[in-house]
Amino acid sequence: MPVSSASEILEKNIPERLKAKPDLAGKINAIYKFIVNGDGGGTWVVDLKQPGGVVTKGDGEANCTITVGAQDFVDIVNGKTNAQMAFMTGKLKVAGDMGLAMKLSQLLG
Repeated sequence: MPVSSASEILEKNIPERLKAKPDLAGKINAIYKFIVNGDGGGTWVVDLKQPGGVVTKGDGEANCTITVGAQDFVDIVNGKTNAQMAFMTGKLKVAGDMGLAMKLSQLLG
């Protein structure tokens, strides 16, 4: 079922995925910050250094920061937009460890 908002992805889908795959957080072992601009946007920190992974709304330190528009983020997660193309066209920006950005597909599905 397609997701409709960035908050749904970050506050519902990611925690469910981490619960379903408890070893995923330990495998990635990094902290991501998502800065989502536009309608339904906000800032979230996904801490995969914590056992089982923890998602919190708000700002914080991160190894990798992803900045993306709310609709682009939803489209990427729903498979309507290719993440690499979004990056190359400037719709998705990555700051910090690029290698960690490549691991995001494991988390986002």
